[in-house]
Amino acid sequence: MIHLWSRIPRYIRYIFMQTLYLFGFLVFWRVIFYSFFFTSTIHDAAVIMRAWGLGLKFDLRLTLILMIPMGLIAVIARDRLFGTGALRRINYWYFFIIYLLLTLFYVTDLGYYSYLGLRIDPSVMRFLAPGERLTNARMLWESYPIIWGVLGIVLLLALINWSVRCIFRRYAGKEGIAVRPRRYAVWVVVLVLLFSAGIYGNVAYFPLRWSQAMFTRDNGITSLALNPVTYYISNLSVREESFDRKLTRQYYEPVAEYLGVDNPDPEKLNYARSFPGDSLKPRQNVIIVMLESGGAAMMSMFNNPMQATPNLQKLADEGLFFENFHVPAMSTARTVFGVTTGLPDIFKFKTASRHPTIVDQRVIMDQFDGYEKYYLLGGNTNWANIRAVFTNNVNGIKIYEEGYFKAPKADVWGVSDFDLITESDEIFKAAHDRKQPFIAYLQTADNHEPYTTTEGKGDFRKLTGKDIDVAAFNKSGFLSIDQLNALRYMDYNIGYLMEKAAQSGYLDNTIFVFFGDHSARLNPFKHMPLPEYEMGTFVDHVPCIIYNPKLLKPRKITRMGSLLDVYPTVARLAGIPFTNYTMGVDMLDTTYQGERYAFITYTRNLQSFYALQGQQYLCEIGLESGEMKLYDLKADPFRDIKDQRPEIAAGLDKLTRGFYESSRYLMFNNKKPR
Repeated sequence: MIHLWSRIPRYIRYIFMQTLYLFGFLVFWRVIFYSFFFTSTIHDAAVIMRAWGLGLKFDLRLTLILMIPMGLIAVIARDRLFGTGALRRINYWYFFIIYLLLTLFYVTDLGYYSYLGLRIDPSVMRFLAPGERLTNARMLWESYPIIWGVLGIVLLLALINWSVRCIFRRYAGKEGIAVRPRRYAVWVVVLVLLFSAGIYGNVAYFPLRWSQAMFTRDNGITSLALNPVTYYISNLSVREESFDRKLTRQYYEPVAEYLGVDNPDPEKLNYARSFPGDSLKPRQNVIIVMLESGGAAMMSMFNNPMQATPNLQKLADEGLFFENFHVPAMSTARTVFGVTTGLPDIFKFKTASRHPTIVDQRVIMDQFDGYEKYYLLGGNTNWANIRAVFTNNVNGIKIYEEGYFKAPKADVWGVSDFDLITESDEIFKAAHDRKQPFIAYLQTADNHEPYTTTEGKGDFRKLTGKDIDVAAFNKSGFLSIDQLNALRYMDYNIGYLMEKAAQSGYLDNTIFVFFGDHSARLNPFKHMPLPEYEMGTFVDHVPCIIYNPKLLKPRKITRMGSLLDVYPTVARLAGIPFTNYTMGVDMLDTTYQGERYAFITYTRNLQSFYALQGQQYLCEIGLESGEMKLYDLKADPFRDIKDQRPEIAAGLDKLTRGFYESSRYLMFNNKKPR
C-alpha cells in the first residue's frame, strides 16, 4: 500500500491530503455544533447516526467543491506547483482565504443557531440594515464573549495556516517522479471521478439534495444533517416580496365572510368593518404591554415546572386570560408591526417595517380620538424602522425612547425595564391627574440576551444553580439559569407596574393588555397540552391577559385569539367608534358563532409554513411547496387527515390561502387616503 501511494504523483497526493485536512476542518465544526448546540426531541441513535451520515456527505461535497480550483492548478502545473514563484503564493493565499471565510461563516452560523434555533439563511442580512448595525453589534458585544471569541479565531487560523504550509512543504520536499502521458491521464481521470462521486453524494439517480436532510419533523435532526454553507447558498434565490391581486380575489369570499366585512366586493377588495361608539361606557385608558420573548410554555399559567411568573399568574386569575392566543411570527419587529396594523408580517427575508412602501397603513390606534397616544421603549425606535410604523400612522403620537429617560442605559436595549416602568408611570400619572385619557404601547426588552437584570426596588434576587430544582429545570425547556432569571425579572416588573398604577390612581380606569411578542428559543419540553415543540408552533403561542378590575370579571377564554385582534378588542371595550380595515377581529365578539382561528407562521425542519390554527384543526401550507395538510389537534397532531375530512380540508384550505393572500394584498393597499 505504501509502495502504491509513493507511485502516485506528488501533486495528486498533495491535493488528496489538503482535501482530507479541509474535510477534517468541516467535521470539527460539526462536532462543535453537536456537542454544544444540538437539541432534539429524538434520541434514537439510528436517527442521529443517519443525520450524521448525511451531514458528512454535505461536508464532503463542500470540501470537494472548494478544492476544485487547486485541483485544476495541480493537474495543469504538475510539479511546477511546488516551485518558489507565483503558484506557491496562490496556493498559500487561496487556502488562507478559504479557511478564514469558513471560520467566520461557521462562527456566525453557531451564533445564529444559538439565538433563533435555526441554521443561518439569507434573512440574516436584515441585521445589517442601515441604522441597526450598531445596535445589533452592541447586543453581540454584551451577550457573547467577543474578545475571547476573536482570540480563539486568531489562534485557530494561525494553527490552520501553519498546518496547510506544513503539508505543502512536506510534498515540496519530495522528489518528483516522471509520469508517462497515459499514466498521467489515468490519474487525472481517477481524480475527476473521485471528486465527481463525492460531489454527487448519492448512489441513486438523483444527486444528494438538501431535502434528504428533512427525513424527520425535528429541527435539531435536520440542522445536524445539513451543511450550513451549502444550505445558505441554496436559499439565495430569493423572490421579490409582492402580492397577487388575482389570487386575492379568488379567495376573497371566505375571508370577507370570516371577518364580517360590511360591504363585500371581490372587485374592489373591500375589507372595512365600521363599529359605532358606546357613549355609555366610561372613558378608559389603555396600556398595552409587550412581554419580550414571553412564550406560553415558559409561563406559570401553562404549568411550566419552574413557576417563574407569579405576578402574571395573578393577573390571569383575576382578568381575562386567553390561553389559545398566538402571534403570527417569531420576531419582535414583526409583532410590533402586526399588533399595530392588524396585518401579519409574512415577508420571509425582510420584515415589513423595513419596507418604506409598506409602513403607510390605516390603523385603529390612530382612531382613538381625544386620547393622547404614547409609544414607550427603553431603547431607540430607529431599530427595525419601528419609529415609522407609529409616526407615519398615528397622528400626534408621543414617542418616549432612549435620550428621554433620566435613568442610565442598562445595556444595548436602553434603560432597564424597571426604570422604563418607573418613568412611564410618571407620564401615565400626569395624564391621569389632568383627566386626560391615553393609549400607550409599553415595550419591555430585558427578557432578551444579554439578560440584564437589576435589583429593582432592592428586593429582586437572581437564582443560582443551588436555588433551583434541577429535575424541574431540565423539564422546563429553559436554556440557562440566566434565561430563567430574565423571565422572573420581567414578571417582577409587571408586578411593579401594577403596584405603581394603584399608587398613582389609574389602575381602576385603565384597560391593561399583556401579551408575549413570541417565545424565546427553548429546549424540548412536554408540559403543554399539544406537542408544540415538535410541531414547531411553540414560537407563536404566547399568553394574553386583559385586565381591568372594575370593568372585567375574571374569565378563562379558550377560543383562539391572535395578535391581530388586540386593537379591535380594546377599541370595543373602550367604546370608541372605529373602522377596521385589516385582518383582526374582536376576541370578545359573541355574535360570531363560527370557529375562530389564529394565523401563524413557523419553521419545522428548516421549511417554512403558514397556517390557520383552531381549537381542533390546524391547516398548514408549505410556503415554498404550496402543499396543504390538515391535522386534528384533538386526535393526532402529526397525521394528515385531509383525505379523511375532504369538506373541512377544502374549506380551511381556501380560508388559509385567503388569509395569506389578503394579508399580502393589504400590506401594499391599505394606505391612508391622501
